[in-house]
Amino acid sequence: MAISTSPATHHELSAWQKWLQHPEKLWLHRLFFQIHLWVGMMAGLYLFVMSISGSAIVFRNELENSANFNGNVFRAVEWLVDFHTNLLAGEVGRGVNGIGAMCLTLLCLTGAVIWWPGIEHWRRSLTLNWKASIARTNWDLHNMLGFWCFLFVLIWGISGIYFSFAQPFNDIVDWFEPPSGDKLRFGDLVLTWLSNLHFGRFNMFTEVVWALLGLVPAVLVFTGIFMCCHRILIRKGTPLPR
Repeated sequence: MAISTSPATHHELSAWQKWLQHPEKLWLHRLFFQIHLWVGMMAGLYLFVMSISGSAIVFRNELENSANFNGNVFRAVEWLVDFHTNLLAGEVGRGVNGIGAMCLTLLCLTGAVIWWPGIEHWRRSLTLNWKASIARTNWDLHNMLGFWCFLFVLIWGISGIYFSFAQPFNDIVDWFEPPSGDKLRFGDLVLTWLSNLHFGRFNMFTEVVWALLGLVPAVLVFTGIFMCCHRILIRKGTPLPR
């Protein structure tokens, strides 16, 4: 019997090489994908309505200042603010909003991990090919918006947690820099900026940008649900072709 003396051509890839070339084969990638999938499905409707209502109340000050205090426009804006802030349910609704903001933050962080498609395909996840199939275009749109709008969505998630559960944030500031009279602390400035960043209320330009980008989570929910349904009902679990 002849014995081959040629060197082995197959070798096991390291975890780093798998991450660079085939991230979908890593258990961490699969775990984060499942978390991203199920959290997105459970919180999808909530995030959709929060996205739309949040964009609408970016112009709250302008709308209320130009409206009659007892008029329908003023009352409608206040109703929308109460819905976005407290889900029309007071402190209980605000607590639910905090959980929803945690879900949004978790979706951001897990999405950042599973976004990476491998070193051969990462550029395609930054753009949109309108000539591709509907399923591929939808997939690319989800990935593209998730990448370019990552910081915005993450800020909305973290600031949403702060609005609902402010005390832990204040405790952290107090721990780093105990209160000292009326002195404005750096941590207080950070929290103020975090609040302002939630709605982009710096000038008219930023408000317009925030109102438009505020619809991104709604688009991500829609494209994410489309991908999930297409994967289950049409592709039967098989991945899209590269």
